[in-house]
Amino acid sequence: MRIVVLAGGIGGARFLRGLKRAVTDIDGTDITVIGNTGDDIHLFGLKVCPDLDTVMYTLGGGIDEERGWGRTDETFRVKEELAAYGAGPGWFGLGDRDFATHIVRTQMLAAGYPLSAVTEALCDRWQPGVRLLPMSDDRIETHVAITVPDGEEGAGERRAVHFQEFWVRLRAAVPAHAVVPVGADQAKPAPGVLEAIAAADVILFPPSNPVVSIGTILAVPGVREAIAEAGVPVVGLSPIVGGAPVRGMADKVLAAVGVESSAAAVAEHYGSGLLDGWLVDTADADAVDRVEQAGIRCRAVPLMMSDPDAAAEMARRALALAEEVRA
Repeated sequence: MRIVVLAGGIGGARFLRGLKRAVTDIDGTDITVIGNTGDDIHLFGLKVCPDLDTVMYTLGGGIDEERGWGRTDETFRVKEELAAYGAGPGWFGLGDRDFATHIVRTQMLAAGYPLSAVTEALCDRWQPGVRLLPMSDDRIETHVAITVPDGEEGAGERRAVHFQEFWVRLRAAVPAHAVVPVGADQAKPAPGVLEAIAAADVILFPPSNPVVSIGTILAVPGVREAIAEAGVPVVGLSPIVGGAPVRGMADKVLAAVGVESSAAAVAEHYGSGLLDGWLVDTADADAVDRVEQAGIRCRAVPLMMSDPDAAAEMARRALALAEEVRA
């Protein structure tokens, strides 16, 4: 069975860990992960790919489990020294071990290797057990339009900031007026992306952010169309439980694109032309009828990834729904 998964950061990575556990006994299973690169940012002269690294570290056993991002047993001496020199930004927490990944990536990119080849080389160390592909080798950065908050220079002005500044520095505490994946319209899918989709037996959307994670992947020309035309079950899991995101700020960016923060509305946002099946949490069982009226098969199951076993069970339910759709 060939499975393609579109993944963002923490939620996508933890779901993937559960998926690997769920298919352990299924011979011939191959998992390809198309990772979001819209969160990528250049800091201190280095190319940082937060979502790709979170998937790589989580599946490779090097993630900080408590935070869900960055390396385990991390220290921050380099960050402290940079701050002593007055070198910013100080709001983004790169750890010492993490710096090594970004240095190697940046060196390889400078030597002419595309991001897809660099990601493959980095995975040689971590052995994540999946094929991890960036959505594109081209530079794409998600920007968010905000009103500059009181107390900051330019307060009251409308300004576009990098998604990382919106999420990490501002903690999504200001309204998002618009979300734009800058460069996506000019980008091409990375080598292997369209081929993996075309060869897939099932395509899964984990409970990742539908706007700035999965939505950004779908913004790369050709990706949405390839999924819609793949002719295989496409099943997603809701990142919204009980009207609120399980983790992160999906509600803030959903509002920016005019979508209510509900399990049913996210399914409708993807649409029946893309999704065949949708899992909602048991807390949102009353959303099942609405989703099915939109032409998407829907089931209510537990969707809280409280531990790897729970994530594995979610993956099994997603695969079961895919088989139900196929039948």
